[in-house]
Amino acid sequence: MINQNIKKLQNNLESVLIGKSECVKLILVGLFAQGHILIEDVPGVGKTTLARAMAKSIDCTFQRIQFTPDLLPSDIIGVSIYHPQSDRFVFKPGPIFANIILADEINRATPRTQSSLLEAMNDTQASVDGVTYKLSKPFMVLATQNPIEFEGTYPLPESQLDRFLMKIRIGYPSTEDEKRVIISQKISPPLDSLSSVLNTQDIIEIQDKVKKVLVDESLVDYLLKISNKTRESEFLKLGVSPRGSLALFRGAQALALVENRDYAIPDDIKKLAVPVLSHRVIGKSLIGSGDDSEAYQIIEDILQEVPVPL
Repeated sequence: MINQNIKKLQNNLESVLIGKSECVKLILVGLFAQGHILIEDVPGVGKTTLARAMAKSIDCTFQRIQFTPDLLPSDIIGVSIYHPQSDRFVFKPGPIFANIILADEINRATPRTQSSLLEAMNDTQASVDGVTYKLSKPFMVLATQNPIEFEGTYPLPESQLDRFLMKIRIGYPSTEDEKRVIISQKISPPLDSLSSVLNTQDIIEIQDKVKKVLVDESLVDYLLKISNKTRESEFLKLGVSPRGSLALFRGAQALALVENRDYAIPDDIKKLAVPVLSHRVIGKSLIGSGDDSEAYQIIEDILQEVPVPL
């Protein structure tokens, strides 16, 4: 039943994001691993569409937050308002209190506002005026950002980037896929007619199942060798944190389940190493530039160096 539910959700997303099955698979891995996804790409390739399709495919609460330079933390978390009749302050929850959050163009807000997401993303809770509120499950932040060289953008701090399970790019479609996209929108966008195929309880059951996927000790040693190589690399200023190693472990479990297996294999780790680890490291030659193309190549080189367990 769980595998059928995964397939239904995957098919629903692929009906909207045409020709990008690998991107859809990574989004599902992020959801099932209880992680958050950062999607970086140029405008118009389907970042927001993919996030909206995810929310519409699940019968859950959804909020879109458009990040702008004047957005305040209270605009995200909520604020306490004085209620004269009861002579007390009443908390008005912000958009963070939803199952799926679309943080659109997250790097257009100031670092202070970006940091307001940290507690929610890490601990599934939000604190206001000394009171901590638990967020509903499942909880996922799908953030989109424009490339850092675009006007009016702020680089995400390392602590914020480390909270994202993966950073992915959608890329331009092939000519044939772009033709299918255009034809599919003759009358109306496919997103308009998309309906939910799962509910929140279905997602929670899949997330619980992910934790039971078998990962051999040799695979744990393999991913740790990859992480340690990033810390020892002469080309990197900052290596992967233990949170990054855990993210790669949990992601491998989720990818195995998405591919209809109850055990992880080395290919799961190899497929996820770049999207899970590249945004957590900093190359020495590009410190502060926001360009992670060097990090991509360094992770790829490390994968070539570390022997795969047999």
